[in-house]
Amino acid sequence: MVVAAHEEAARIAATVGALRTAFPAAAVWVGDDASRDGTAERAMTAGAQVVRRGRSHGKGGNVTAACEAALSAVPPPRLVLLCDGDLGESAARLGRLVDAVEAAECDLAVAAFARRVGGGFGVALGFARWAERRLCGFEARAPISGQRALRAETLRALLPFARGFGMEIGMTVDAVRAGYRVGEYEIDLEHRATGRDAAGFLHRAVQLRDFALVFASRLFRHR
Repeated sequence: MVVAAHEEAARIAATVGALRTAFPAAAVWVGDDASRDGTAERAMTAGAQVVRRGRSHGKGGNVTAACEAALSAVPPPRLVLLCDGDLGESAARLGRLVDAVEAAECDLAVAAFARRVGGGFGVALGFARWAERRLCGFEARAPISGQRALRAETLRALLPFARGFGMEIGMTVDAVRAGYRVGEYEIDLEHRATGRDAAGFLHRAVQLRDFALVFASRLFRHR
């Protein structure tokens, strides 16, 4: 299990606890992107192993480092579940993704939120859907969902992830181009949503910038 976290002190312990309860045999790794609110300490107290560097490397870089650490464990994992640190207790419902990969329904299972909470006017999300369709032909319902499951060998083939918030778009595009099957599954999840305030719009502007960068990086390149 690899959990992406940045300033998630309020929810990370619940997320880690839910994962450990749902997947008792699996190690939980938290990629903490230079949080200053005690996220790393609370994750470790909850039983996770934490990968943390002194400065922010963005979501893609930080999750890449955490995935590499998880894959280097002895014995290495057979399957890896990725998720965001703000899911809280709802992280326990991610077993559907693991089941889908284990049953060979797909090679990369992605969670689509059953309920929309917060968000802006859909510009960044719409661009993400368009980018994935334009780059690889995949019609995504949840193009930027961070909740994903895949086999270890598939994960190795997709690393390193694209920078920042472009991670998920790049991951899906690279997977489809490499011949992997992507499936989306509706799951009732909760998360800390951004609102229609200054902080929320700034966050989505940074997302949109990263989406545009990953789109440009893959427009004329095939892995």
